[in-house]
Amino acid sequence: MIEFKMPSLGADMEDGTLVEWRKKPGDQVKRGDILADVDTQKGLIEIEVFDEGVIDTLLLEEGVKVPVGTIMAIIRPLGEVTEEKDIPSAISSEEPEKSEEVPAKTSEEKEERRVKITPLAKRIALENNLDYSVINGTGPEGAIVKKDVEKALAEAVGPSKEMGGFTEKADEAIVEVKKEHKTPPIKAIRTAVAAAMSKSNREIPHYYLEKKIDMTRALEWLTETNSGLPVQKRILPAALFIKSVASSLVDVPELNAEWEDELVIKNEINIGFVVSLRSGGIVVPSLKNADLKSVGEIMEWLNDIIPRSRSFNLRSSELSGSTVTITNLGEGGADKVFGIVYPPQVAIIGLGSVAEEPFAKKGMVGIHPMLYVTLSGDHRATDGLVGSRFLAAMDKHLQNPQAL
Repeated sequence: MIEFKMPSLGADMEDGTLVEWRKKPGDQVKRGDILADVDTQKGLIEIEVFDEGVIDTLLLEEGVKVPVGTIMAIIRPLGEVTEEKDIPSAISSEEPEKSEEVPAKTSEEKEERRVKITPLAKRIALENNLDYSVINGTGPEGAIVKKDVEKALAEAVGPSKEMGGFTEKADEAIVEVKKEHKTPPIKAIRTAVAAAMSKSNREIPHYYLEKKIDMTRALEWLTETNSGLPVQKRILPAALFIKSVASSLVDVPELNAEWEDELVIKNEINIGFVVSLRSGGIVVPSLKNADLKSVGEIMEWLNDIIPRSRSFNLRSSELSGSTVTITNLGEGGADKVFGIVYPPQVAIIGLGSVAEEPFAKKGMVGIHPMLYVTLSGDHRATDGLVGSRFLAAMDKHLQNPQAL
């Protein structure tokens, strides 16, 4: 049997609230399938399955707060026969749903009963007096899920042909949709970030390094490359920075690691990229296997992940698994940024704004576009020599952008 546990979506996450199960016992699942929706300080996150099998038992009720690491479900590998065994008891919500005695159904009501709909979707529909029997479900086996009900409510929000305005039902729908799509309060996000960074400052002895890198060749390469691309596919410096960091980690793998009472070097290079939210706070989605992706593929990822991050529309796998983090202030920001290591990682790379400065090269002083790259490292895991090797490798790669 496989125990599916509440995943950690970062050092700032301690628990999450189970909003809705997307699967039921007996359903077959494969890697990447959505098992549940979980509400966290980063918003409503879709929790994915990483194994293949059949759902044997769902251990938790919808609506309960679940600590990270808690067993949420039992998955039976394909071909394995169910055995009688002790299974952890389910965690129930503080206010569990009470069963009601329902009078005998008419034939019409019995027909409605065969409609497949998830509990959360049904609750939203009933609260808005919405006839869910006419909704086309997009969930497993045609089941109606939350997004189907929300779509139906959104379609109900519109001008009334009879009154030339919004109906009372439409007004109610607007209220409910806003309620279900509320963004996490900025206070909650800031509290989560503060807790993680305070823990990092307390427990991690940081060291800091910086290197000034001439961006002339890199920017010339970007200009030349973008001249042959349509506007929507043009590459921004951030994509080139991510690729250069990934390539540098191949050269200096000691920084692509975690500290677990000893240095544990990771096989995959998964780069966390800090995305600032318009209302304040940050989220850090993870680009998996960044070293194996082209600069163009990384740009496509950025174009997809940044708007979804800012609308709190991310999956659990997109918020976990980072082995190193990049914080990039972009154009017009500060010249330098010194980050705080995000445990259990052992390094964070800071990228300031590219600015023109006097720079001496081969005995000649000229004006060059310069980038300050900083490294904050965990001194328990590595030292300044390793960090210096990494920054030198990054300089080398940015001087040869065509090789990236």
